[in-house]
Amino acid sequence: MTIAKRKTLVTRRPPKGLTVGWLTMFVIGSDLFVVSPLLPLIAADYGTSPGLAGLSVTTFALSYMLSAPILGHIADKTSRERVLTWSLCAFAAANVFTAVAGSLIWLIAARLCAGAATAGVSPAVYALISGSAPPEQRATWLSIAVSGLLMSLSFGASTGGLIGAAFGWRLVFAGLAALSLLLVWANRRVWHDCYGATSSTVSQRRLTIPAVVPRLAPTVVCSTALYATYTYHGDGLTSFGYSTEKIAGVLIFYGSGAFAACYWAAA
Repeated sequence: MTIAKRKTLVTRRPPKGLTVGWLTMFVIGSDLFVVSPLLPLIAADYGTSPGLAGLSVTTFALSYMLSAPILGHIADKTSRERVLTWSLCAFAAANVFTAVAGSLIWLIAARLCAGAATAGVSPAVYALISGSAPPEQRATWLSIAVSGLLMSLSFGASTGGLIGAAFGWRLVFAGLAALSLLLVWANRRVWHDCYGATSSTVSQRRLTIPAVVPRLAPTVVCSTALYATYTYHGDGLTSFGYSTEKIAGVLIFYGSGAFAACYWAAA
């Protein structure tokens, strides 16, 4: 197959990969952000304070932070598709363990595993989408994939909060586990079909700390402002007498503001 034909194949097929990548980031984000509206329910179920229950989010974040560089490096050296597949499987298993956790300690352990699994999913999705996008649309495709994560802040978390209030918080994580397994099949199919035919034209350059830090700093500041207090929004609003429906509305408004801010910053 000639390079011209390969480029034509990539141009025609990747919208499937872009759609699956968006859905993957939406489910990943929903798993993280849904803890906020569910936190009062989780704390009540274990007979503990929301502050202690919120440690499940802290462990998730720390595990993600420490695992992402390692799994990203492994994906580059081996196979991004394979790392994505196994990480989604681990993510599904971690959500099953979250749903059946019998104590707060086991819940925190399950969220620790979920954070590590998520760290293998996100970099692989971004790399696969970037590698399959036409060079002139690479930034656009990446921004669309990231929008899945931001949209989960509005709609994934709010929907999960309503489901948790109606049927129990454990069902939410069981549902996320089921969706993750569906995404395993979808990602294997779409990237097996189109990514293997992609010709790599991107030059390989080693990133240095002085080059990375200035580019990473705005993301750190923005994420800190966005997520620093997010975990306890659900509990705080509950203490003020907000109903589940009102909390869902606040989360939709909050997530929409985050989406608009990130869109404006990218523009």
